[in-house]
Amino acid sequence: MIRLHNIERSYPLGRGQMFYVLRDIDLDIAAGDFVSVMGPSGAGKSTLLHILGMHDHGWTGEYFFDETAVHLLKAKERATLRNEQVGFVFQQYHLLDDLTVYENLDIPLSYRHYSKGERAALVADALDRFQIVGKKDLYPRQLSGGQQQLVGVARAIIASPKLLLADEPTGNLHSSQGEEIMELFRRLNEEGVTIVQVTHSEKNASYGKRIIQLRDGWIV
Repeated sequence: MIRLHNIERSYPLGRGQMFYVLRDIDLDIAAGDFVSVMGPSGAGKSTLLHILGMHDHGWTGEYFFDETAVHLLKAKERATLRNEQVGFVFQQYHLLDDLTVYENLDIPLSYRHYSKGERAALVADALDRFQIVGKKDLYPRQLSGGQQQLVGVARAIIASPKLLLADEPTGNLHSSQGEEIMELFRRLNEEGVTIVQVTHSEKNASYGKRIIQLRDGWIV
């Protein structure tokens, strides 16, 4: 599903010098995989995730997503591919504060070719699946951290993306809330969703099928 070859990300330091965040990354991720990316702060974990999610465009190398050569796409084409195929779960939730739970779930559907009725049905299904029907008219500030992250996960998968990316998804949650989210990830993966998560937690990493260790920008 994903093939990275010789991916590098660097920033100029001046006087012709470069600071490398990622070096010579080769990585294959099969459909249905669940990969945990670990490493110390500054290892390049989040940078790798943002490259996979096509948010970061300043890298070099080759990136194939389902045989599509992402490195050859224009920015608008990458954005279309990202919106249609990739879901994101962030540590800070990134819900839109001025929208209700229902409206937050509807947002990613607006980027795709769904009718109004189809969107309403998908939102209703998500509210039911995640047991948040009673929260649909509330705003993020009226929810607990665990509830906000639950909405974040629901939003990430509502349009059935092929790839789910999670950056420290339980970092702001209590341990019991974090376990709930990780068990949810496990179920989603068993249903066929490909997941790549960045985590500092050995326990969270163990939910994955394999662990990738990054250090100083290299896979070790």
